[in-house]
Amino acid sequence: MSKELPQPQASEEVDLGQLFKLIGNAFSRFFNFIGSIFKGIFSLIISFLLFIQKHFIKFAIAGVIGLAIGVYLDMIKETKYISTMVLEPNFQSVQQLYNNINFYDELAKAKDTSALAEALNITKKEALSIKSFEVESYSDENQKVKLFDEFIRSLDTTTQKTINMKAYLENFNSFDARFHTVSVVATNNNIAKKIQPSIINSISKNQYFNLQKNISDINIQLQDSLYKKQIVEIDSLQLLYKKVMLKEADKEMQGTNISLGENGVKENKELSLINKMEELKASLVRLNEERANKSSILNVISDFPNRGVQERGVLKSYKFLVPSILIGSLLIFFSLLSINTYLKNYNNRA
Repeated sequence: MSKELPQPQASEEVDLGQLFKLIGNAFSRFFNFIGSIFKGIFSLIISFLLFIQKHFIKFAIAGVIGLAIGVYLDMIKETKYISTMVLEPNFQSVQQLYNNINFYDELAKAKDTSALAEALNITKKEALSIKSFEVESYSDENQKVKLFDEFIRSLDTTTQKTINMKAYLENFNSFDARFHTVSVVATNNNIAKKIQPSIINSISKNQYFNLQKNISDINIQLQDSLYKKQIVEIDSLQLLYKKVMLKEADKEMQGTNISLGENGVKENKELSLINKMEELKASLVRLNEERANKSSILNVISDFPNRGVQERGVLKSYKFLVPSILIGSLLIFFSLLSINTYLKNYNNRA
């Protein structure tokens, strides 16, 4: 007897049709939702443009008046000049540098000319010309990597394993940077050069930093003498090995047997001495670099220029600020009026 194939049930066909219908409805609602968002954004843009069109003449008048006022204020305001100096603080003096510069800045903004003149060893008239001070760190990724390498070298092997570069860079702050810039804004374009010695001396004459520098100089000198003594001793050992090898060569010429094993040991010792000599020379070079870098409490990388550069910038110009403030104020005012009118109409409809 032949078996009949099972026929699809009517309920299965209905269920499949309902499934496709549900999927279609879901897609339809999704696209309608996306469309409503775009329609809302488009409607909002059109409403804003209509609002600007309605008050365009008022905004234009405010812009022209603001521009005229800005031009006038730019013409009568004092010309300001900015000067910048780059420093490299040593012996943890960076915190004191920031404290001093922030103190000068507070005096300048408070117009305390007497205290500022006394601190910087200038006249009150010159102190009055100073408007602000600023100090900030200067470092890029390469400098941060170099600082991390120096930091790792200063640690013991066990501690080095617990430190990683990512954590070090995440915790890097402005005081960790090697170089720092000090900026002075003043109406006198050569005052920055005049106050540079006072800024440097305020740090360099600190007793604590001078003590640290003296100890550093002693340690560097001691390390230098040790390196040089070791180099002399290694040089003497190398001469000794050369004499021994020459005597053994003479014995070999006379037919005396020489152990190859002993020759190998002596060659390894001589190679070890050569490597040690190279290490000491490299250490001596690094020590000389350290001596040069730490010869002062504050290394002046770049002095203040003889004359400051005129401070410029759109955001600092009244020609930009005054029209922006007037137009912005009108925009807020008319927006509040429109919102108030809308709320009244909505309340009446309710």
